Amino acid sequence: MTITDIVLVLFIAALLAFAIYDEFIMPRRNGATLLAVPLLRRSRTDGAIFVGLLVILIYNNTANGGSPLTLWLLFALALLGIYLFWIRAPKIIFKMRGFFFANAWIEYSRIKEMNLSEDGVLVMQLEQRRLLIRVRNIDDLEKISTVLLKTQ
Repeated sequence: MTITDIVLVLFIAALLAFAIYDEFIMPRRNGATLLAVPLLRRSRTDGAIFVGLLVILIYNNTANGGSPLTLWLLFALALLGIYLFWIRAPKIIFKMRGFFFANAWIEYSRIKEMNLSEDGVLVMQLEQRRLLIRVRNIDDLEKISTVLLKTQ
C-alpha cells in the first residue's frame, strides 16, 4: 500500500465518518427531535470541481497503468463526494434546548434577535455571529416559528 493509498483511505474514512454522524448520530443527540427542516443547498460548483478532479485522477490512473487498489479508492471517494454534494440534503434540527445548524449545536439562549427578510431568509443574530437560514419550502418558516415560540 503506497502513501497515496493511505491518504485516500484516510480521506474516505473521514468523509464516511462525517456522513454517518450527519445522518444517524446528530439527530439523536441532545434529546428528541421536535422538527427537522430541509434547507436550500449552496452552490454545487465546489462539488462538481471535486468530483471532476477525481475523474481526472481516475483517468490518469488507468492511462498510466496505476494500481487497481488506487482506482477503487478513487471511485469510492468519488461516490462519497457525489453523496455529500448532491444526494445529502442540509437540514436544521430543532430540539428542546437548542438546534443543530450546519452541524453545530446552538442553544436558544444564544439568540439575540430574529428577522425575516423579504426573500424568505430567516436571520438569527447570535452573540458574534449571524445565521442565515434558507428553507427549501417557505411554509416551513411557520413551523419553525411555532417550535421557537413553544420552546421559549
